[in-house]
Amino acid sequence: MSEILKGVFAATMSVLKADLSLDINETLRQAKKDLDNNGIGSAFFGSTGCGQLISISEKKAFIDALSKENFKEKILIGTSCNSLNDTIDIMQHSIKSGFKNFLIMNVAYYKNEDNGVYNFYKNIIKSVPEAKIILYNFLKLSGYAFTPEVTKRLIKDFPENIVGMKDSTGNLWDNFKAKNFSMFVGNEKRLLDGLKLGGSGTISATTGWTFQGILAKKVYDDFKNKGSSLENEKLQAIRTAFDETGNLIAALHTLKSLKTKTYTNLLPPLELLSESKKEELIKKLKGLGALTK
Repeated sequence: MSEILKGVFAATMSVLKADLSLDINETLRQAKKDLDNNGIGSAFFGSTGCGQLISISEKKAFIDALSKENFKEKILIGTSCNSLNDTIDIMQHSIKSGFKNFLIMNVAYYKNEDNGVYNFYKNIIKSVPEAKIILYNFLKLSGYAFTPEVTKRLIKDFPENIVGMKDSTGNLWDNFKAKNFSMFVGNEKRLLDGLKLGGSGTISATTGWTFQGILAKKVYDDFKNKGSSLENEKLQAIRTAFDETGNLIAALHTLKSLKTKTYTNLLPPLELLSESKKEELIKKLKGLGALTK
């Protein structure tokens, strides 16, 4: 039986150099600074980490460097590739470096149907049978929402490989159940409700911001210990402030750049928030006691 993944995972951000290449050392340093000792896992190269905009060679070099670090909590490697062969290449490289847990979205750009999505994961597992895969359900980015039927089929046929889902689309988190299968919400506003329904936790962009990550972990721990949490309303309000900017990745980079200027480096087509939206976000976070400066 596969190990059950659970808890709070941060969809970590990628830090870029001035020439827009991946700054491997700074990305690792910031991730450890934000997450270490907080009991929060890390998910690298998802949508928040600009995974589809970063080259295969940079990802592999980062994985090499990551294997030399000592992150205390579990790590998920996002592949963020449309190419089946590139996806397999990154996964095989990760396996050799000691990482077996992956967050994988279906192919974007082309029209997806259930059978085609099934075949994508089937071919991955055929080439990387050691992999433990968290399905990434995100209609907004991929143009496809996982159905209960294809999800059940994948779990049935590959029970040792298909071990969970990050549901950022929101169509399965509250009504899909499977044995030995971890259901993560993609937005911490749903964290407590998801836990009440038997969910496993959250994999979320804003938990990579130290304040929100600690708060999400507190809600998670409170539920496990008490069945509820007094911090949930604040957790939801902070995430809402980010969501209302209209661009979560831009909001996170803008906020982080207040103290670390390298976060102003963004790969096109991504941009920082406008000055007015930045000031509005700062005002809201200060009003929630989530930002002191």
